[in-house]
Amino acid sequence: METSVRTMMSKGNGSTPPTSTQGTTCVNLSCYMILNDTEMKAISFICFLAGPFTFLENILVLAVIASATNLRRRPSYLFIGSLALADIFASCFFTVSFLDFHLYKRIDSRKAYLFKLGGVTMAFTGSVGSLFLTALDRYLCIYRASRYKVMLTHRRALLALLVLWSATVLISFLPFLGWECFTWHSKPCLRLFPYIDPLYLGCWATFILILLLLIMSAYALILWRANRHEASMTGLQAASAGGQARMRMDIRLARTLGLILLILAGCWLPVLSFMLADVSVVLTRTQQRAFAFCSTLCLINSAVNPLLYALRCQELRTALMRLLESTCKGLGGFQRCAERDPDTSSANHLGESNSCSVYSVGDAHRTAGCRQSTVSLKVDNQQLDIIFVNEKGGGAYHVSGV
Repeated sequence: METSVRTMMSKGNGSTPPTSTQGTTCVNLSCYMILNDTEMKAISFICFLAGPFTFLENILVLAVIASATNLRRRPSYLFIGSLALADIFASCFFTVSFLDFHLYKRIDSRKAYLFKLGGVTMAFTGSVGSLFLTALDRYLCIYRASRYKVMLTHRRALLALLVLWSATVLISFLPFLGWECFTWHSKPCLRLFPYIDPLYLGCWATFILILLLLIMSAYALILWRANRHEASMTGLQAASAGGQARMRMDIRLARTLGLILLILAGCWLPVLSFMLADVSVVLTRTQQRAFAFCSTLCLINSAVNPLLYALRCQELRTALMRLLESTCKGLGGFQRCAERDPDTSSANHLGESNSCSVYSVGDAHRTAGCRQSTVSLKVDNQQLDIIFVNEKGGGAYHVSGV
């Protein structure tokens, strides 16, 4: 029987689609193994390149946050740590499961397949959920700055992560627990995933789409608020020679947020579109192949997330250098493994701290770039640092890390 299955697969890798794909039956999942040799090589190259890279950089981010007490106590970095953990899961579960199925043609039992798919679903659901919490955190930094530390405490951040991951695990393993398609052997319910009920796929894709829309809305509101403050202070900034020489900060901010939203939409919308289409129509082999390539964009998004949300942060990079230096000294390597930038401590507040800090009015006068009755928006090497100062003496707040 295994020989006959391999024969059907080899026919499926050619230009002529197998009969099982056109008909109403799917023998041993053969109608889901649709990649030819060239496509399998391309897919394996993407996975073997992006998988280990995603794993290593997210492990690095998680290690830096765990080793720095001042970082792991902040809600912002807890959410980024959750994002890194989800992307670590994605680099492992997706890469192994995807290559095992499409490249090595491994045919698992129904429960084994649903368990592997549940792991992949858990990783990507946790990743998008962590992005949502990060966007919500930054929204609160700007729109509820005076009460931010009261509203989002360390305990509440941990509770939010507990709720997120509990819901993520439950939602992801519902097919494994019994919500599945029982007619796959005679008539496949879906063309993208075996054993999966169309209603479940439609609900999951809609849920992820709603989270993405909320994330985009939060960043759009952040940009609108920053643009409004920038416009209200145009006269004051125009009086400064430095302000005349700089590009409008709202334009630079728009570029930073635009990059985040473009990557997010470009990586997720194609996959979700195919999933929603699969619920309503029967996809062709060409569309199945296109979905296989689009699904690798989700892995690429997990590889890009640390660069967008973590490694651009000045504070996290400083903690990284300290960790590397202490590690090298502990191993008895060099006397000085990493030469710290002498301006790091003084420039730290100008970089992206990825947190929302509240200062007193006196401290605001000592904060570089902060002047009473002014609003400063700074993007340094695509790093956002927004500083709002209450001109009525009610305090100042520094928001960064968009």
